[in-house]
Amino acid sequence: MHAMGRFSALLASVLILAGCRTGGLPFGMTKYGEAASLYTLRDPDGGLVLEVTDFGGRLVRCWAPDRWGRLADVALGWNTVAEYERYGFSAGALVGRYANRIADGRFSIDGREFRLAVNEAKPPRRSNIHGGPRGWSTKVWKVVERSTSRIVFELVSPDGDMGFPGTVKARVTYSVPGGGRWVVRYEAVTDRPTVVNLTNHSYWNLAGEASGTVLGQRLAINADRYTQTDERRIPVTDAPVDGTVFDFRRPRAIGSMADRMAALPELRATGGWYDHNFVLNGAGGEMKPACELSDPVSGRVLEIWTTEPCLQVYTAQDMTTGLPAKEKGRTLCPCAGVALETQHYPDSPNHPEFPTTVLRPGETFRSETVYRFGAR
Repeated sequence: MHAMGRFSALLASVLILAGCRTGGLPFGMTKYGEAASLYTLRDPDGGLVLEVTDFGGRLVRCWAPDRWGRLADVALGWNTVAEYERYGFSAGALVGRYANRIADGRFSIDGREFRLAVNEAKPPRRSNIHGGPRGWSTKVWKVVERSTSRIVFELVSPDGDMGFPGTVKARVTYSVPGGGRWVVRYEAVTDRPTVVNLTNHSYWNLAGEASGTVLGQRLAINADRYTQTDERRIPVTDAPVDGTVFDFRRPRAIGSMADRMAALPELRATGGWYDHNFVLNGAGGEMKPACELSDPVSGRVLEIWTTEPCLQVYTAQDMTTGLPAKEKGRTLCPCAGVALETQHYPDSPNHPEFPTTVLRPGETFRSETVYRFGAR
C-alpha cells in the first residue's frame, strides 16, 4: 500500500478505537451551550470509515479508497461545532423539518396558513430554507443506539418550532453494513398535520477534500426532467432535460457546459451553476438509482440510490475562496464539492401538482437513501 494510504488507514483505525472506547469523542459546545460528540462507524468489510456527530446529525468525514486502495476523506466539513456554526453551508447536515426552500416562509394545510421563520432574505430571495435559522441541523440529536457500524439519532421538534405545526418525533439511522455502503433511514411521526422533507446535505469531492473543484468529475443523473426556477430559486414548472445543460442522462463532467451555462439568463440566479431539482425516473417510495459521481483520476465512484422522488444538485458555487478545510493549511473554493440531496420537491407545500409532503397523525414518514462507494 502507498505510504499515504497506510497513514490514512492507521489514522482511521485510531479514530475508530478512540470512539469505541469513549462512546464518542468531544466535538465542542454549541452557541446554545449543548455539548456535541463525534462517533466513528466502520464498514465490516473494510475500506469505508465514517465520522459523524450528533450536532445536526452531520457526516464530518468519509474515508473511501481509490483504485489503489488509498484512503481519502471525500466529504467537506470542519473539525468543531464552532466552525460549522461559523461557516455554515449546511455541510454534512441532517436537514429538516423541511429541506430546501418554502417560498416567503408560508404554506397552508387544510385551509389554515402557517408562517415560518424566514432565514434566506437576500433580495429577491425570501424563503424558509432547510427548516429555518434553528432547523434540525443546528440541534444536538440524542444517540439512542450505537455499534461500530450503526448509530441511531432521535429528535423531538415541538409544536411551533420555527413556525411549523405539530410535535414531530424523528428517528434517523446511519449504518455501514458492508460493500462500501452508507445507508440512511429516516422516520418521523406527528401529532398534528405538518410538512416533512428530510435529506442529508453532504458535499462530495471524490478526489479528496480541498483538492480543488469538482467540475472535472463526472456526474450521471437518472432524470429525464428537471425543475425550472425563478429568480428566487423557487420552482416554476418541470421541463425535459433533453437538449439542455441539465441533461446528465449520460455521464459527463460537471463543468463541461460552463460556457453555455454562463450565457443563460435563467442561471443568473444560481451564479451560472447548478442549484436545481431533478425529477428522478421511477416511482416515489420505491428504491431506484438517483445518480453516479466519479473521479477519473482516483477512480473513486459514488452511486446514490433512494426512495425519494427527487435529487437536488448544488455545486457549491457560493463557497468563498480561502474557506478553511479540515486539514490544517488547506482551503476550499467555489465548487469545492457537490451536494447531491435526495428529497421531495422544493416548495412542495405551495404546489399541489407536486407529490405531497404533508404528514398527518397516525402516519409515519419513511425514506431511505443508500450511498455506495467503489473504485474502478
